[in-house]
Amino acid sequence: MPLIEVDGCPLNVEIEGPADAPVLMLSNSLGTDLRMWDNQVKPFTTRFRLIRYDRRGHGKSAVPPGPYAMERLGRDVLGILDHLGIDRIDWCGLSMGGMVGQWLGAHAPGRIRRLVLANTSCHYPVKDLWNERIAIVTQSGLAPLADGMMARWFSQGFIEAEPGTIAQMKDMMLATPAAGFIANCEAVRDMDHRDILAGIKAPTLIIAGRHDVATPIAAAEYIRARIPGAALTVLDAGHISNIEQASDFTAEAMGFLTSN
Repeated sequence: MPLIEVDGCPLNVEIEGPADAPVLMLSNSLGTDLRMWDNQVKPFTTRFRLIRYDRRGHGKSAVPPGPYAMERLGRDVLGILDHLGIDRIDWCGLSMGGMVGQWLGAHAPGRIRRLVLANTSCHYPVKDLWNERIAIVTQSGLAPLADGMMARWFSQGFIEAEPGTIAQMKDMMLATPAAGFIANCEAVRDMDHRDILAGIKAPTLIIAGRHDVATPIAAAEYIRARIPGAALTVLDAGHISNIEQASDFTAEAMGFLTSN
């Protein structure tokens, strides 16, 4: 698929699966690209027309000057859908992808059929962690953060058992443009979705990781309690649960998205 330009920013988009199937869009975490969903492509495309994309500042997408904001990132999604002539989608976003999903559910309700919000948060009252990351990457690039990010993304057991996967994820993170990483950190740092959660009317499944230190179960519980009718499931995983527990993640998401 060629790059799709939205408000002057070329965005990398991949589309797979049956052309006449319902559309499911996947959205990545900070510091990853659309390859983080590789484990889900085969099962999801049995039932869905699948759209994956690289958020601005990531992967093969362009890196416009920051800072970015959740509204900007949400409007990028709407621009992709408008370009493709797609009216309504299911959404599955992890971490930052879940943050964008919250914005879409509240501000573009007619475009969203169902929401899966995985390993995510709606607000960070303490900004120090984000400011420290921004300062480190500004001065020294992403390399100083790499090992610490892997420890936040995955449980220690998974890190020890799957060194090849950890190496691939570290390489993916290190390939993220520093300017794009910083601009997206600013979007997460400044996000406050607390007041919009009650306005999300789409059926919503929240997925949390039992060992997730980046967006702990308490953050998922906060969101679940404020989105009407939302359900919560907890996987035996760290932050990037769709990789650490790929089969369980896929089964939970698929069961929710295909239920009556």
